[in-house]
Amino acid sequence: MKALFIKTTCLLAFALFIVGCSDNMEDTDKRLATVNKLVEPLDGAHIELEPSFTATTYFEWDFVNPDEAGTVLYQLAFDKEDGDFSNPIYVMNSDNNGYLNYATITHKQLNTIAGMAGYSSSATGNIKWTVFSSKGLNSEKSSQINTLTITRLAGFDELPIDVWITGDASEGGTDLSKAQKMKSVTSGEFEVYTYLKAGQSFYFTDQQNSSGRKFYTIDGLVKEDGETTVSTEGIYRIVLDFNIGASTYTLVTRIGFYFCPSDEILFDLPYEGYGVFRATGQTVTFQEESWDRDQRYKFRMFVKENGGAAGETEWEWATLNGTDSAPNSDSPASYYYLQLLESTSQWDDKWKLMDMFDGVPATYTIYLQADQPYTHSISL
Repeated sequence: MKALFIKTTCLLAFALFIVGCSDNMEDTDKRLATVNKLVEPLDGAHIELEPSFTATTYFEWDFVNPDEAGTVLYQLAFDKEDGDFSNPIYVMNSDNNGYLNYATITHKQLNTIAGMAGYSSSATGNIKWTVFSSKGLNSEKSSQINTLTITRLAGFDELPIDVWITGDASEGGTDLSKAQKMKSVTSGEFEVYTYLKAGQSFYFTDQQNSSGRKFYTIDGLVKEDGETTVSTEGIYRIVLDFNIGASTYTLVTRIGFYFCPSDEILFDLPYEGYGVFRATGQTVTFQEESWDRDQRYKFRMFVKENGGAAGETEWEWATLNGTDSAPNSDSPASYYYLQLLESTSQWDDKWKLMDMFDGVPATYTIYLQADQPYTHSISL
């Protein structure tokens, strides 16, 4: 009887809890108000897009009145010149996942949006933009709509699927069968780590035969039917974006093995060719700590941007898949995958060496190649 009483009491309490939750849900703030003013870009503004990976345009609007709607989320929407936003061509959250009254959009995104509006490469045309305020499944379109004139970038309508680098200055010379393949980062964007000779010509092609299209770079742009040279011999990270017709060259001066416990580079990994960096016979002695022996490590890459014209900066090759454990013989290949960070830290995004490498000469290799994930290996 006592057990039955306890069960009945628990069921009653649970039922009251559910009713209480339902009542609270019914009281959810459903108020909503429209954005009354779009601040910038001004109505009728003209943006000539820049072929730069860092070029952006700032969009801003007034907050909705919190007394009328409380806290809402914002979405920036674009439509064709004759559109009514019933089916916008592009919608994105504002900064901070929709909570802020502004958004920063790259010129690459704007170039894509203008293409979705029907404008071809290098063409100039008008699009509309406005802001939706939303709460839950409900949304309200701003009472204001601005027109924006955009001159698209001179990208390529037909994007290459594969790209190789070849020519006298390249590692494979003029033999197309030895041309170095570039890694496909995303649709129309490619990168390669390669050695180039100064003053000798090279070019890019979408096929390893004489019938392939031929591309070159000049002043940060990608053009068709020509060749390119560099003034400084060395290892380069080259990025080509055929979507916007842009290119960057970063001179890689060195890659080193960074030992986290001592906060120093213990040795360099010389470049071997075709995206491979390798150091042989190198010994790493783990650092004795009160809790155990510390074997954490990463790689540091020293670069000079703008084709080597800029000052030397330090980037980091760190783990793509976060871990706080040492690997073993059964660890997946993904444990060793790399990601490039344009910043450095002592402890974040590190790996751990296997115990067998403590004080033992080993070979350390980084693979930055096209047909596999960027990765590294350590072997006796």
